[in-house]
Amino acid sequence: LAFGALILSAQLTEAQSANCGPHDAVVARLATGYNESRQVVALNGSNGILEIFAAEDTGTWTIVITRPTGVACIVAAGEHYQYVGEALPNTDPDA
Repeated sequence: LAFGALILSAQLTEAQSANCGPHDAVVARLATGYNESRQVVALNGSNGILEIFAAEDTGTWTIVITRPTGVACIVAAGEHYQYVGEALPNTDPDA
C-alpha cells in the first residue's frame, strides 16, 4: 500500500512539473504557441499572482498562478474567451 502511494505521489509531482516553470518561460510559450497575452492580473491569498492570458483572435485562454518563488504553473486552459468589459460596482458609500 505504501509503495502504491509513493508511485501515485511521484506521478502527481511529474504531472504538476510538466505544467510549471519559470514565469518568463511560461509567458513566452503562451505568446509564441497560442498568441495569448495577459488580460488580468490579481494577487491571491497565498501571495501568489493569478494571471489570465487570452488570445482574442482564437478565443483560447490560460490561467497561470505564480508562486512567490517565481515558479509559474498553468492551472486551467480553455476556449471561447470573450472580453465583457463590465464596469466594477462602486462599493464606496461616501462616493
